[in-house]
Amino acid sequence: MSGSERHTADERHGVVQPGATSQEIYDGGMVVRREVLGDAHVDRAIANKDGFTEDFQDMITRIAWGGIWTRPGLPRRMRSAVTITAMVAHGHWEELAMHIRAALRNGLSRDEIKEILLQTAIYCGVPSANTAFKTAQQVFHQIDSEETDNKS
Repeated sequence: MSGSERHTADERHGVVQPGATSQEIYDGGMVVRREVLGDAHVDRAIANKDGFTEDFQDMITRIAWGGIWTRPGLPRRMRSAVTITAMVAHGHWEELAMHIRAALRNGLSRDEIKEILLQTAIYCGVPSANTAFKTAQQVFHQIDSEETDNKS
């Protein structure tokens, strides 16, 4: 059975169903955005929006999170792997750090993230992978420090 056959026409589009309102798509996207990135990150992004960035925040919530991340065709672990690769390929280091945290939340292990970064060395270039490994190392150190602080 192919991926497109596994889901009915209504199911395969996530929250972007025929007749779905813009608000329903936004709300569905916000649920996934919070689950993947965490409430603290999303709350900061919302608190920092202003008249200049409000439309952008609305767009990414509706289109990226509501339109793509809610689709059932790929599990979130796979979406995280693809996203990490895209961040490395384009040199988006701050976004990479955010999506490494998200990948852990989505069930990828540190070893799996290491393997993804090794793969990017071949297809995106060693200098990009070098920066990606440094970025991941920093994220892991931050997470470990936060966990240590929370245990104290």
